[in-house]
Amino acid sequence: MAIEVFNRYENKYLLDDAAFRTIHDKLLEHMELDEYNRKHTFYSITNIYFDTQDHALIRKSLSKPKYKEKLRLRAYGVPAPGSKVYLELKKKVHGLVNKRRSALKTNEAYEFVRTGIKPELESYMNNQVLNEIEYFLQRYTLEPKVYLAYDRIAMFCKESRDLRITFDRNIRSRRHDLLLESGDHGEPLLEEGQWLMEVKAEKTIPVWLARLLSEHSMFRTSFSKYGNEYMKMRKQQQQTKGELAYA
Repeated sequence: MAIEVFNRYENKYLLDDAAFRTIHDKLLEHMELDEYNRKHTFYSITNIYFDTQDHALIRKSLSKPKYKEKLRLRAYGVPAPGSKVYLELKKKVHGLVNKRRSALKTNEAYEFVRTGIKPELESYMNNQVLNEIEYFLQRYTLEPKVYLAYDRIAMFCKESRDLRITFDRNIRSRRHDLLLESGDHGEPLLEEGQWLMEVKAEKTIPVWLARLLSEHSMFRTSFSKYGNEYMKMRKQQQQTKGELAYA
């Protein structure tokens, strides 16, 4: 059954190229690369984020509430029309991230979000997750708002699969052509040479990792890809309004 359920804590760190190389090599003493990354340097993740017309979900998220939620459609690479993708409902409560997702075909996912009506159940779907998303869609009238893609390196702890660390670079976004099938082009969200590292663990991180982060002065940051894209978009809108008013 095409479903994945995650319950974990996620901490984020912004790195430059030098810090990435150092941390990456040190981590491989305790961790191993994701199966795909053993053959390919990166794999690309593509997303469509859904929100209300007035961006209520991301505005609430940026206010740092104890509870927040979002809905996105995710694929690995650029999917062909009608291929399988994942519709994900992500919640965060007191720092604990819960993510539930079900596979759908692209057209089924778009129509489900647009109408709020579940597609006819197929073997690759999970009915329980679809019911949860259906309830979410009853509470909010959502539309596609932004496309976000990035290139990822992922690794797992050799001792426990509960610890996962990812490195994302070339984070790019757009607010047009909001279909996963339209390609992975977009405007850069990070500066050249920047990486976003995420440490994802179901429990506390191991001592060796805490020591490694401390030794290299790695400090957690509050970085949301969608949140930073939204703030960038708002800043550009305000600048445009200022220029028009001045003219």
